Amino acid sequence: MAEELHDPISYELISACSDYISRRSQHRPKIGIICGSGLGGLADLAKNADVFPYSDIPGFPKSTVAGHVGRLLLGELNGTAVVIMQGRFHSYEGYPLWKCAMPVRVMRLLGVEHLLVTNAGGGLNAAFNVGDIMVLKDHINLPGFACNHPLRGPNDERFGPRFFPCNDLYNADYRYLARKVARELNLEGIVRQGVYTMVGGPNYETVAELKMLRELGVDAVGMSTIPETIVAHHCGMKVFACSLITNMCVVEYGTGIETNHEEVIEVGKKRADDMKDFISRMVATIANNECNGGLAQEAK
Repeated sequence: MAEELHDPISYELISACSDYISRRSQHRPKIGIICGSGLGGLADLAKNADVFPYSDIPGFPKSTVAGHVGRLLLGELNGTAVVIMQGRFHSYEGYPLWKCAMPVRVMRLLGVEHLLVTNAGGGLNAAFNVGDIMVLKDHINLPGFACNHPLRGPNDERFGPRFFPCNDLYNADYRYLARKVARELNLEGIVRQGVYTMVGGPNYETVAELKMLRELGVDAVGMSTIPETIVAHHCGMKVFACSLITNMCVVEYGTGIETNHEEVIEVGKKRADDMKDFISRMVATIANNECNGGLAQEAK
């Protein structure tokens, strides 16, 4: 007998999480932010914040990775109500991808309409430098090719449709605004644009794997983000994502260079102020409705 299909992430479970949070906070954010490795300091800018350790939220996953504090904050960023994930979840921690992306659906039921996602990534594009910020214009979902997908299983139409396009997943208006913000902050030579891919981890990639990815047109590689951005797009959010390039990928043998997590965290700390300013300004411009349809055409 075939195994009975079931939905591991029910609407009721997500509602229980969002209800727990909304009953304990007066903030009603329209903008959500997910902080990647070493980038959780952005949450320190939130004013009048209500803080929820992940362990206190019913049914919520627990973060186990260094550089991920593991708490949700609802507060004000430059006067704009936001919800900030200070630490995320990864497949290599043992979580299925639907659970890695579960907090995005919680945000949606809290009223979030715009999602900004950050991560620490390895640079594959030879024109990039450590410390650059790469705005995602597209991604290659490697796990999804093998049907390891955050939306695998029965679909709940209350979150979004069964089948949906992803050709404009990363909002063109927001990518245009990112270039504008970069100019305002004198980060023009730092903020780039490119294609991101997700690998499973926790090991860093082999030389052969990286060469293959570069041939596929990948500019940066990491171990997160895609499950969250897909689920956000699926449930109708506008999505912006960027990678802090914390190391350059090693694509030759015998270099003696070894990528390590401590290096990733250290670069995150060094670029922390620029990332805080960049994301804060993005939040302000989105909140002030500074983008329109004409900007999207210019951004393409």
